[in-house]
Amino acid sequence: MFVAALANIDPDLLRSFVLIAEGRSFTRAAALVGRTQSAVSMQIRRLEEILGQPVLHRSPHGIELTPHGVYLLGRARELLKLNDEIVATFRAPQVAGRVRLGSPDDYALRWLPPVLARFAETHPAVEVEVVCLPSADLAELIKAGKLDLSLISEGQEPARIPSKLLWRGPLVWVTSERASPHRLTPLPLATAHDHCTWRDAAVAALEHARMPYRLAYIAGTQIGTVAPVLAGLAVTISTLAWLPEGLRPVRPDEGLPPLPEFGIMLVKTPGARQPITDALAEHIERSFETEQVRDAPALAG
Repeated sequence: MFVAALANIDPDLLRSFVLIAEGRSFTRAAALVGRTQSAVSMQIRRLEEILGQPVLHRSPHGIELTPHGVYLLGRARELLKLNDEIVATFRAPQVAGRVRLGSPDDYALRWLPPVLARFAETHPAVEVEVVCLPSADLAELIKAGKLDLSLISEGQEPARIPSKLLWRGPLVWVTSERASPHRLTPLPLATAHDHCTWRDAAVAALEHARMPYRLAYIAGTQIGTVAPVLAGLAVTISTLAWLPEGLRPVRPDEGLPPLPEFGIMLVKTPGARQPITDALAEHIERSFETEQVRDAPALAG
């Protein structure tokens, strides 16, 4: 019996569709895949021809998914992940050894689990040693050659050592969902150590606004500031990319001064182990690129 062959979908079509769906922007997707906006539009038309259904439509609110597009998005992500894992596994050099990765504890909790999981799948013979310390301490280890690679808060990266911006987003005041320490005078702050760039930004904003405050809780790391905020005893500073359950950002109309944007840098030690370090750095950069697109609508809102 003759069975008609089903059409195959080019992964490039799915990749463009996912980037548009996540970023709600043809322009942003075109920049990420290195094509013109018209070329990406043609890809979506081709995808819809293959499927026989529209997957995106423009509305007064911007680009939205159709019901078929919602269905496709989840499956497309799964297919692309499998596609990329297969390609990476066969193309990646067969490397073995140990790579030393530094990260502040909150970045490690928010960003590293999927990075390390994917890296272990494609480089099973590589051992990743993770060191969690404040950015200032990590910078010293980088300068001393005791780390190969590190995530570091912008402004703390060592001088004369190349670094790359991985992520940028606004800093926000964070308070408890069940209490209102942000309404107290003086404002009780829970911050990390005195070399923390987030602490410096918060203090500068409060002093510029001439708002009374007190350093009520000082922790060795950013994660340590969460407990007094959860208890309703203080406010802290964070990014929207990671807020534990029970915490919320302070709204602009609640009286606290605005905070600046903030970046996360990737720093590589000169003379670090190669090609292991380059392979891990590439995984980290790809992960942050994906998350930046996914977070863009929430951050813009």
